[in-house]
Amino acid sequence: MTATDTPAAIQAFIDSTNQGDSEAFAAAFTRDAYLNDWGREYRGRDAVRDWDRTDNIGVQAHFELIGIEPGPNPDSYVATLKVTGNGHNGTGPMTFHLRDGLIESLRIS
Repeated sequence: MTATDTPAAIQAFIDSTNQGDSEAFAAAFTRDAYLNDWGREYRGRDAVRDWDRTDNIGVQAHFELIGIEPGPNPDSYVATLKVTGNGHNGTGPMTFHLRDGLIESLRIS
């Protein structure tokens, strides 16, 4: 995989956010997913849904992919995203770990 290839689960994360599709957003994660948003931790798909309501689609977030590269571990990727909307706005890295074609963990920092 080259640095320009975006895995399907990460593309689904971006597309579902931009389309405001909470069901597709949650479906991009494993059932036991872990999300860490600047130290706030969410465990499991239901907790990811809660985060989505308060910090993502619920505040009309929009993602623009600036770049993506392989992460430090197998099946990990660091995506640089520009975030706009009615919540957090800015550009920064998100580190994804995938399992079985879904997002197993996401660290936003």
